Amino acid sequence: MADAAPVHASLCSEQFGSGAARGCRVAEDGSLQWEATGWRWWRLPRTTPATPPGPGGGGDQAPGAAAPPLAGLGAVFLPQGFPDSVSADYLPYQLWDSVQAFASSLSGSLATQAVLLGLGVGNAKASVSAATATWLVKDSAGMLGRIVFAWWKGSKLDCNAKQWRLFADILNDVAMFLEIMAPIYPICFTMTVSTSNLAKCIVSVAGGATRAALTVHQARRNNMADVSAKDSSQETLVNLAGLLVSLLMLPLVSGYASLSLGCFFLLTALHIYANYRAVRALVMETLNESRLQLVLKHFLQKGEILDPASANQMEPLWTGFRPSLSLSLGVPLHCLVSSVSELLQLVEGHQEHYLLHWNPSRHQVKVVLSQMAGPETVLRAATHGLVLGALQEDGPLPGELEELRSQVQAGREKNGGAVVRETYQVLDKLFPEFLKGLQAAGWKTEKHHLEVDEWRATWLPSPEKKVL
Repeated sequence: MADAAPVHASLCSEQFGSGAARGCRVAEDGSLQWEATGWRWWRLPRTTPATPPGPGGGGDQAPGAAAPPLAGLGAVFLPQGFPDSVSADYLPYQLWDSVQAFASSLSGSLATQAVLLGLGVGNAKASVSAATATWLVKDSAGMLGRIVFAWWKGSKLDCNAKQWRLFADILNDVAMFLEIMAPIYPICFTMTVSTSNLAKCIVSVAGGATRAALTVHQARRNNMADVSAKDSSQETLVNLAGLLVSLLMLPLVSGYASLSLGCFFLLTALHIYANYRAVRALVMETLNESRLQLVLKHFLQKGEILDPASANQMEPLWTGFRPSLSLSLGVPLHCLVSSVSELLQLVEGHQEHYLLHWNPSRHQVKVVLSQMAGPETVLRAATHGLVLGALQEDGPLPGELEELRSQVQAGREKNGGAVVRETYQVLDKLFPEFLKGLQAAGWKTEKHHLEVDEWRATWLPSPEKKVL
């Protein structure tokens, strides 16, 4: 029979997530003895350093007894497997998001107090029926606004999730300001609170949709439900803290309109700043139009590809809704052609699964996509359109594009058709290098957040040019 393993030999080991591994040794009596390891506040381990079972061995010790009290908070408020199960920007975003939620909770309590005051709470002359009617009108306006905004902008929220997230929170501050001002002008009270509730319903649609998009980005182990649930728990905890602070704050500011407004403006400033920091902390690894334009411009000027962290830091958050170039992907074919000759001009000289029309005078690029167009084709079409836009801007460009820019700026091409046909050939060499660089820099090119309409078309391909 083989001898027992030495007392100090490591028999096996285990680790929780990405934490440090701890070994297990064999005690003299043949039992297992685990090494003690340090604990991190965000992890709640499934097992604890064990001592040999039996009389006096402490084998009946409850699991988790060796962990400090804060260790359990990680399991309650953070996704399982944190930080490996979420994106690298999860923690900074959630911290700033908690700050903005706390400030918004306090501002909301001031706004609620003002609305109740305007409805007549505490006023013996107030009419219950009038207050009920005001409340119903307010809710009806919000419900209609929710439906209209979801129809109008719902498909665009994914493409610019960061900008819409920031927009939603600023609009929420505007809505609360209207509620605070409503009692000051009793004649317009119903209209004011209805407008405020309309804005809040838009906020709920934009905020909820963009939060879902950010959850998809943050979840790295197909754990979107867990990430969403823990985000809800964090928000509930913050709102609970805000409620407790509000109970102390409201009696102090009640009856002092100037003090209430001062507190509101201070909290609003904190709310907007925290929101900006939260959104700026996000590092999206998929390309939308703004990020693609930044990366492409840097590539054309310096021959280098910006990594996701650098491009996200440069992405505009306030002016991202109005780019200088109007790029439309997935437009209907009948909007671009009305004759056979016009169709042949779009098809001529290339074999790509998209047709591109450029109007230099209006700074418009419209792209018709084929039924065969996949994510890579859409990305190439968007890149093609942005390259044409770069021909009308300043800055260094590769030699072939510099020659085309001189033609465009000289005004020799009124409709841009000839330039478009030449840029198809330029993209044949430029885009493969650009795509390879994107993938090497860490961008996810198998999907994108470009705004694409649902129109698709088919057409007879252009005959390939024979090389003699």
